[in-house]
Amino acid sequence: MPDERLHVLITGGAGFIGSHLVDLMLERPATHVTVLDKLTYAGTLLNLTAHEHDPRFRFVRADVADPDTVEPLVREADRVVHAAAESFVDRSIVHSRVFVESNIIGTHVILEACRETGTPMVLISTDEVYGSRAEGAFTEDDPMRPNSPYAASKAGAELLCRSYAVTYNAPIVVIRGTNAYGPRQHPEKAIPTFALGALNGKPIPVYGDGSNRRQWLHVGDFVRGIAIVLEKGKPGGVYNMGGGHELSNLELAREVCRILGAAESLISPVDDRPGHDFRYGVAWDRIGELGWTPQVPFNSGLASTLAWYRDNMSWVQVLLEGASA
Repeated sequence: MPDERLHVLITGGAGFIGSHLVDLMLERPATHVTVLDKLTYAGTLLNLTAHEHDPRFRFVRADVADPDTVEPLVREADRVVHAAAESFVDRSIVHSRVFVESNIIGTHVILEACRETGTPMVLISTDEVYGSRAEGAFTEDDPMRPNSPYAASKAGAELLCRSYAVTYNAPIVVIRGTNAYGPRQHPEKAIPTFALGALNGKPIPVYGDGSNRRQWLHVGDFVRGIAIVLEKGKPGGVYNMGGGHELSNLELAREVCRILGAAESLISPVDDRPGHDFRYGVAWDRIGELGWTPQVPFNSGLASTLAWYRDNMSWVQVLLEGASA
């Protein structure tokens, strides 16, 4: 795929993971990219400024749930990466309907267009569809038991993908990724929240006693995994993408404080959120067989990420203003 002319449609390409995937795709001279993004509070054209003068790049502002816009864009594309989604668990607890509309209805619209055109698609899902696991790792064959409205909406999207692969023989592949981190992640997410608290001398909120555990995978590794599945993934297949560094939320907050030279006394327990999964963990042998393995060590990846937030407070302010609008 890297040496052939390729036109990739990336939904949600102005967001965190989507914009990093745009960066990676456009490193390949023969690749053209169209981004479809509604520019909700979580997406910004600031994430794509590096490409605004590239003739191989096009941006379309529209809703992924609008079939009149989606169908012709899919028809023009050789591949589709469906990354557009509402993704913040806390918001899903308060406003679950938005998650159903974006994550399920939007996926249905993309699937219909792919069914009509025969265009291959990769859905970016999450390890949260499995639910919580105290130890060990989920495999792709384990059942989905989502515990939050966000995770349930992603599981619903996945089931639609499975049905289209089975019923229509549509070339659909699903990636279940672990927690990503890196530059340009929205300030509402955990690592940016901890970073901004430490940088500004403000409370760093940690749910409950901080014992909930997560695995963290640098966004550079994450999008390389997407690219490999886009090229080599088996139609109808599901691929876990794990391999991240695991630690508790309290350990993470302390590490952020250590790197930024902030006092650990800023760490402030807050009421736990409803249905809070204790831990995620996935086995990633299947994507490993395609040639993917994580490359960014957590310590250096976290340090460079925190430095990015320190040096890009104007970007942070724009995103915060959008979230409060």
